[in-house]
Amino acid sequence: MPDFSVLIVEDQIRFRDAFTLALSSVPDIKLLGIAPDLPQGRKLFDQTQPDVLLVDLDLPGGSGIELIRHAAQTRPQCDVMVISVFGDEQHVLSSIEAGATGYLLKDSLALDLAGQLRALRNGGSPISPLIARRLLMRLAPGAGQGGSGSAPLVEDESAVALSEQESRVLHLAAKGFTFDEIAQFMQVSPHTVMTYVKRIYRKLQVRSKVEAIYEARRLGWLRD
Repeated sequence: MPDFSVLIVEDQIRFRDAFTLALSSVPDIKLLGIAPDLPQGRKLFDQTQPDVLLVDLDLPGGSGIELIRHAAQTRPQCDVMVISVFGDEQHVLSSIEAGATGYLLKDSLALDLAGQLRALRNGGSPISPLIARRLLMRLAPGAGQGGSGSAPLVEDESAVALSEQESRVLHLAAKGFTFDEIAQFMQVSPHTVMTYVKRIYRKLQVRSKVEAIYEARRLGWLRD
């Protein structure tokens, strides 16, 4: 009888196949299902109630961080393992703050996936060596003060300024509205909203809505 169950949320078929193959013949792990995007992932999570969630971050329909946060709020006993191509500080810290307890890079898939999930379920926090090194550097003495630590996510915060419209888009996005809904509220076209979004991303040096909201909160522009 399986010791624990796993739900996989991953959009790329080659990785879905690799994960399935890695877990299909493992008697102590039950694979409950695989979802290719965020909406289906959330639906399957609520339906199957897995012991472990294995989730990518860059998903169709939104960020995997949203699902991590949902898992932490609705099923805190579920362990969350991120498996992603993103190894930068911002993605890692956002995932951990949302509730992830493990973080593996996809280029480390030669590692024993079943073994990593067992370690996670047994109270460990499997992390790819490269990410562990970056976290240690961030916590090292002198980090962020001209030492060997990582540089700030936005190098010159005083140089970042959003227009009134860009700020409104950001605040509405933080409240959970989609870009199409924001366009309706602001009575502009979706194309115009996306223009604002691209400017926001460029100014904050981010690549997704979740990252923009995280960075804006870090700068004190948004409050929970």
